[in-house]
Amino acid sequence: MSAELKALDVSIMGREFRVACKEEERQQLLDAVAFLEKRMREVKESGKVVGTERVALIAALQIAHEFLSTRVSGGFDLGEFRRRIATMQETIDRALSEQDELF
Repeated sequence: MSAELKALDVSIMGREFRVACKEEERQQLLDAVAFLEKRMREVKESGKVVGTERVALIAALQIAHEFLSTRVSGGFDLGEFRRRIATMQETIDRALSEQDELF
């Protein structure tokens, strides 16, 4: 199992992002991007939310709510979930800061 991170360029709502991920996690990340893109488009098309950041936030809240409501009742490890979310947030923050440096 390779721990080496590789750059992956993804597009979400017409914006390009470079994200680092392990090769064996590449497809999962692409699936997550597709899922997020779909949810953000649904929020945007509802016409109730304006602005990409707000659309992203509402989509993220909907996804988190759905995830927690289906998992917590089944003996879900909330501590592990929080650790994984923190790791994902750090990865997103790094990717966005690298994106900002490009411009």
